[in-house]
Amino acid sequence: MKSKLQEISQAIPWVERLDSTCDPAADVLGTEKESGEDVVHDDFKREMRFYRQAQTTVLESIPRLHSLGIPTSRPEDYFAQMAKADEHMTKVREKLLAKQVSMDRSEKAKKLRELRKFGKKVQHEVLQKRQKEKREMLDAVKKYRKGQDNKLDFLESGKQKIDGNKKQIHQPGKKRQFKNKKFGFGGQKKRSKYNTSKSAKDMSDFSVKKHATRPGGVKKAKAASKNRPGKRRRQKGKNK
Repeated sequence: MKSKLQEISQAIPWVERLDSTCDPAADVLGTEKESGEDVVHDDFKREMRFYRQAQTTVLESIPRLHSLGIPTSRPEDYFAQMAKADEHMTKVREKLLAKQVSMDRSEKAKKLRELRKFGKKVQHEVLQKRQKEKREMLDAVKKYRKGQDNKLDFLESGKQKIDGNKKQIHQPGKKRQFKNKKFGFGGQKKRSKYNTSKSAKDMSDFSVKKHATRPGGVKKAKAASKNRPGKRRRQKGKNK
């Protein structure tokens, strides 16, 4: 084996090989001393041994590289070249955007198809309901003509449906109801606020604070505003 090692070994500098043989770093945590089990059968201890050995290699190799004048850190103004060119990344971005747009369009088309199917389904159900009511009405009319039925309930039910639809259509909204409650329901507005004997005797809305006077029975008079001089007097004042 030693002869084969000499055959395959190459006399090249260490910088070209960067090999290092060293022992693991000191076991500060004492993981190997806790139990006498072999490290090979314990995954955690085995990985920790690899980590400690790599730590020792780094601590020995970096000073050796510095002694040979080889930097081990990237300069602050160093910008690595991208693996892909800008043109290639632009094409990739455009392709991704086009794919996203096509997916959005297909999703919208799918939703529209579902809405159309639902609308057709509802329309079909309404038509079926109308046809069923029409058939029932015709059957009831035939029975009445033949004398099998003496009741005209089918006419009343139809009338009730029509009246119910009319009530729903002509029902005023909340805004209209509020205005009707506040201003009335139309009609004559003249003399609607005339006093009656009952309203004249009602003093519940009278406010003492609002109609109170100052001591002496005289309200405080407002200060008279200073009169503005006439046009001629103002012009004379400017000419002086």
